[in-house]
Amino acid sequence: MRIRTLVQSGIHLLGVVISSLSLCAYASPKDNSLVVAFSTPLTTVDRLYSIQREGLILSRLTDDGLFYVNPDTLEFEPLAAESYQWINDTQLDIKVRNDVRFHDGSPLTADDVVYTFEWVLDEASETSRGPVIRSWLESVEKTDTDTVRFNLHLPYPMALRDMAISIPIRKAGTYDGTRGRENAAEDIPLNGIGPYKLKEFRAGREIVLERFDNYYQASPKANPAIDTIVFRVIPDQGTQQAELLSGGIDLMMDVPPDVADNISHLPGVRRKEGNDIRIGYITLDAAGYSNPDSPFTNVKVRQAINHAINREEITRYLVRGSAEVVHFACHPRQFGCDSDGPRYPYDPQKAKALLAEAGYPDGFSFNLWAYREKIIAEAVVSNLRAIGLDVDLRFVKLNVFSKVRNDRNMETFFASYGSGGTADASASAGVHFASNTARNFTKDEELAETLLAAEQTINPDERKRLYRNALNRIAEQAYWVPMFSYSQNYLLAPGLEFPVPNDGVPRFWQASWSEQ
Repeated sequence: MRIRTLVQSGIHLLGVVISSLSLCAYASPKDNSLVVAFSTPLTTVDRLYSIQREGLILSRLTDDGLFYVNPDTLEFEPLAAESYQWINDTQLDIKVRNDVRFHDGSPLTADDVVYTFEWVLDEASETSRGPVIRSWLESVEKTDTDTVRFNLHLPYPMALRDMAISIPIRKAGTYDGTRGRENAAEDIPLNGIGPYKLKEFRAGREIVLERFDNYYQASPKANPAIDTIVFRVIPDQGTQQAELLSGGIDLMMDVPPDVADNISHLPGVRRKEGNDIRIGYITLDAAGYSNPDSPFTNVKVRQAINHAINREEITRYLVRGSAEVVHFACHPRQFGCDSDGPRYPYDPQKAKALLAEAGYPDGFSFNLWAYREKIIAEAVVSNLRAIGLDVDLRFVKLNVFSKVRNDRNMETFFASYGSGGTADASASAGVHFASNTARNFTKDEELAETLLAAEQTINPDERKRLYRNALNRIAEQAYWVPMFSYSQNYLLAPGLEFPVPNDGVPRFWQASWSEQ
């Protein structure tokens, strides 16, 4: 194995730069391994029991679903499925490939597909995405040797998306004898069908994957170049930087722009930028959940907030990279993200006039909650104070933020959402303005019904029309302050070839080492 010098977390970056430079003779790794830093530990390697982004990244290596996300078009295409056919709006037939093998060598069959989805449909299994799947899937049955029929409760155009992202296929009998979430994914060896198999999982520390040589050749993931992929959990970014410089890791993800600016100029480091479907936004409590007399129940106040924030400068100078201003409650690359509703250019004088019209010529006091990108939240506070508002930034940990938000005890909050890498407006507007979500601060039932209709309509033109109506309504009522899309920064060791993704979810089977 290649020797990797480990740097203790207490050593600061400046203290290791000089010594690191002497270690930067990065030859092409003789062991053909790739070491990637994870900032957050995984509690399980079973995607059926994880909602973490790191779990999604890992599962695309160890697992396959029936479909996958094409990295260029962001469309959903057959993967473990050979083909599919909609029999009608609520019946979908899927033919299973006959050349796919599990990591234990056994072949994938239609029985395995039926078992997997019946397990998810069983409430006692307590899978992380079970409630979502049960909301649209009634039953699944084997209709031929290699064919499975999915019977839907209702038309659901995102069925292929859920099969691609949320449901990895499991061998029949995998969870037999388990009792729900508490032990379904514990002490069960991960037996996937992906291009890499799990070699070692040390919770909170390290995950080691090995290339699976019997992976099926028809897959777009076939023949990955890297033999071994190691994910090391390193929560501190300073330590990640030191490890990259010393050769302890080969790649950093989610690097803040200022860090990327500083580190990428050092010898032995390369920087790459990519797009991300994640968007930043500010939610305003239009329904008055936190306070029935809240000024945010007044549409003119909400419009004033939209005009008060200089999104162009925040995007250009703080987010940077390929980030762009977002005007509506979705990412421009998502299907259905097309609106001719009002936009709110930066205009502090108009914001002040709207506040006066709403009855607040001297402003008012409130808290802006946030849990990430403090510098951006502070810029927003500065913009709002400039129009006479007394704003206190409540910057807290994610678990605190989530609890207060779920209790709907926030008048305003700044957050972001990545849509699970899904290029469809249902994963953004649909998630935040549905009637049954704690993210919805509007009480706008008509809006929720429009979004629900879009999610239950197969016809793409009708779906676009419904989403346009919903996005127009959100903009007209200024329920949100859409802010910007995100840009991903990656720092790489020299010689590492890694195509940056269009949706912010890295696909490490595409990585390779160049000859040096």
